[in-house]
Amino acid sequence: MIRLDGISKQNGHQILFIEASAALQRGEKVGLVGPNGAGKSTLFRMITGEEPPDEGQIVVDRGVTIGYFSQDVGEMAGRSAVAEVMDGAGPVSEVAAELRALEAAMADPDRADEMDDIIVRYGEVQHRFEELDGYALDGRAREVLAGLGFSDAMMDGDVGKLSGGWKMRVALARILLMRPDAMLLDEPSNHLDLESLIWLEQFLQGYDGALMMTSHDREFMNRIVRKVIEIDGGTLTTYTGDYEFYEQQRAQNEKQQQAQFERQQAMLAKEIKFIERFKARASHAAQVQSRVKKLEKIDRVEPPRRRQSVLFEFPPAPRSGEDVVSLKSVHKSYGSRRIYEGLDFQVRRRERWCVLGVNGAGKSTLLKLVAGATEPDDGSVTVGGSVKMGYFAQHAMDLLDGERTVFETLEEAFPEAGQGSLRTLAGCFGFSGDDVEKRCRVLSGGEKARLVMALMLYDPPNFLVLDEPTNHLDMATKEMLVAALAQYEGSMLFVSHDRRFLAALSNRVLELTPEGVHRYGGGYTEYVARTGHEAPGLRS
Repeated sequence: MIRLDGISKQNGHQILFIEASAALQRGEKVGLVGPNGAGKSTLFRMITGEEPPDEGQIVVDRGVTIGYFSQDVGEMAGRSAVAEVMDGAGPVSEVAAELRALEAAMADPDRADEMDDIIVRYGEVQHRFEELDGYALDGRAREVLAGLGFSDAMMDGDVGKLSGGWKMRVALARILLMRPDAMLLDEPSNHLDLESLIWLEQFLQGYDGALMMTSHDREFMNRIVRKVIEIDGGTLTTYTGDYEFYEQQRAQNEKQQQAQFERQQAMLAKEIKFIERFKARASHAAQVQSRVKKLEKIDRVEPPRRRQSVLFEFPPAPRSGEDVVSLKSVHKSYGSRRIYEGLDFQVRRRERWCVLGVNGAGKSTLLKLVAGATEPDDGSVTVGGSVKMGYFAQHAMDLLDGERTVFETLEEAFPEAGQGSLRTLAGCFGFSGDDVEKRCRVLSGGEKARLVMALMLYDPPNFLVLDEPTNHLDMATKEMLVAALAQYEGSMLFVSHDRRFLAALSNRVLELTPEGVHRYGGGYTEYVARTGHEAPGLRS
């Protein structure tokens, strides 16, 4: 269906692909993986024809339609979200546009002399529109948007007034409604809450076309893909299986390659030792020459390429009192919308609460109340004695000084710390070598999130309040963060749409629903087992 035959590609001095080959067959669901900057987005652009390969060819079977979702959604304004989505629905949207133009022409008195031709054409176009199930298009567009978390008001409102994250959902909905023969989805799980993520997962599981996607959400990837193509060091390697199988197989391959490398190195050392020992003796000249030639012909085994993953270890946090934070009879409204009426909630030492709830249920508001970023309309929020709080909010990334470098930002925050200690901290959060000299204004969303996390965790608080801490983080950084927080001995209150993060780190669940607030002992895994669903309002 789509074949990559011996492609090579270079961006500036960086070589992305060297005679790499892979294929996407009809109905396959493929995960595209590789370190940041390996060329995943470039590969997508080459398949769609936006960029040519330097060498080799990309062959797409005749008639195959491709839908490509990227993080760069472009400008959207002046139309409703539902109209924007319907406009991307392929041939049916073009027919719909002609139908609207003909309806306008029939109402135009200046075109009365053309009316017979217009009416005939209108009948033909209307018939084609019915064949393409066009009259169901509005309903299907609304169904997709609802699945991605849109309210009716948002669907019909001007798409230009939506935030960047919601515009991304509109762009994704366009591709999903189009249902092309092949979908290329670059990080579709970004900017989605848990409910939308699970809806998208179910949609893609039921999609009968071919799919190639990247995602930093391990659980999402594992549930959808049945084949993995890895980009590493310019090559494309295909693994048949889900993401978990790929990880196991890759680790096994690395182990075997390391063993082969070590065996060959031992053999080479032995041969070289013989050559060095006897090269000056005429009696051994033939043997020495023979072994030199043998060494020249040997195919050298390369050691496996090591993925750099640095572990972050928490310095011990000071112990807090038993009562970490207490909310009593809290009322909170925004305008006419009531978020909380008489909420009572308490976090005690070493409890790790994850907060679940549909859009607008008040998850972020609860975290803001606890962190003191907003005040209750009535009631009290009391932080306990000896509590040192660390609050990660999405807007924290906007507060970084754009002109400071990463290292200067860390130095300013921790003037007493040594340079070596700060460089180690930077390295743990993915800033190695010259990366520490980058100015904050040029950092990507993921880099900003990592820097804010480093600032918060270096001098450890004993109470972490985290609002979607894994947004923008790649899989390796998420794994590092989960491993570090698993060893953390303080208390936590957090919102996340990453199910691995939820399952690994929570020991309490607070569920916010329209019917009220529910508390569950045990973590997210126990919550799913007890309720039969992965998020409020969703049945599994």
